[in-house]
Amino acid sequence: MAEGDSTLQPKSLKTYSSALGGADCLAGTFHYDALSQELQWSDEVYALHGYQRGEIVPTIELVYSHKHPDDRDRCHETFAAACVSGGYFCSYHRLIDSRLREHRVLTAGEAVVESGVLQRVDGFILDLTATLQSETERAARAAVEGALGTRSTIEQAKGILMGFLRIGSEAAFDLLATHSQHTNIKLASTAADLVELANNPQQIALLDTFVAELQRSMDRRTRKGAAQGG
Repeated sequence: MAEGDSTLQPKSLKTYSSALGGADCLAGTFHYDALSQELQWSDEVYALHGYQRGEIVPTIELVYSHKHPDDRDRCHETFAAACVSGGYFCSYHRLIDSRLREHRVLTAGEAVVESGVLQRVDGFILDLTATLQSETERAARAAVEGALGTRSTIEQAKGILMGFLRIGSEAAFDLLATHSQHTNIKLASTAADLVELANNPQQIALLDTFVAELQRSMDRRTRKGAAQGG
């Protein structure tokens, strides 16, 4: 097996690396000859560990030295079990390269055992770090945008009530919050419904009804508080 020969990459490696964004996902192959104990890496696997071909000789011991200390035992158990029984294995773990940078990787492969003796192990490693970071950033942006959008909607709803009932900002928010608690509907949903009605000239009657319901929720809270206090 020629090292670094992309034509010999497993089909599964090409499929996964393509699905995960191509250039954004570093992916490489490895081959371990158990009889000679020779370990071969593709150029990508060298790069993932922070090396260039020729700088070091890859060994099983070197592989484990780059596993995150908290993941090392689990990785060893997974690999050892496959080497005894043969078959496929897969492990998601952290890898620390030669520059002490942490990578989130998926290692998968197949151990071939014949007559109870391990012959070889072929597999691939996918660096998911950039993919996971991108997903995290997108989720964070969505959360921030959602929070800002919710705040804007609530402020609009408060403004509508302030103009409609000639009340202050705090009183308007109290109306929304009290109705939300009474009906078990999220405050943001209540505010969004109010804004939608106010923006539709054909829904004036429904807007009047909605505001009246907000006031009834406040009245019920007031009467309940008075009863408990009395």
